[in-house]
Amino acid sequence: MAGQTRIHVVRHGEVHNPSGILYGRLPGFHLSDKGRAQADAVAETLAHRDIAAVIASPLQRAQETAAPIAAKHDLSVDTDPDLIESANFFEGRRVGPGDGAWRDPRFWWRLRNPFTPSWGEPYAVIAARMTTAVDKARARGTGQEVVCVSHQLPVWTLRLHLSGKRLWHDPRRRECGLGSVTTLVYDGDRLVDIEYFQPAGA
Repeated sequence: MAGQTRIHVVRHGEVHNPSGILYGRLPGFHLSDKGRAQADAVAETLAHRDIAAVIASPLQRAQETAAPIAAKHDLSVDTDPDLIESANFFEGRRVGPGDGAWRDPRFWWRLRNPFTPSWGEPYAVIAARMTTAVDKARARGTGQEVVCVSHQLPVWTLRLHLSGKRLWHDPRRRECGLGSVTTLVYDGDRLVDIEYFQPAGA
């Protein structure tokens, strides 16, 4: 619709992570073959959209996801640190159910308050910086569309915030799959819709 601005907030594709650690903001984690295919699927889906800019988190997996999207529009990938993954105390450790850091009593203090959360960057801080990133993107692409590539928790926290919902949540219920696109539709400065789709499937 004429006059609307769309911000496509993309979660990066699958990461090559054979050790199964929580990689967080650690460098050197790149897309797997499947992740590159997911990035290509997003790029193809957005190929005929009126994209004015492609902006990504500084982390390698986000940059690699953004690259084919930008290439479809003859754009460079710009970087915004506000789109980065959330900080997490357990970065670099295995945190799967039944193993790793969760079983170590020395770390239990970090788990004391899931509402903040106590183990990482506060949800309110994530929401604030992601909102700032979206506002900057809207200013760049007024009346057009902008792609912002980020990470699961920041994207989902942003969506909860913009929907007026509580930020504390069950991670298993996040609607933010790998290579997914959460589209924020603005009429002027007013958010009028939030759309979600997964170009590469579930």
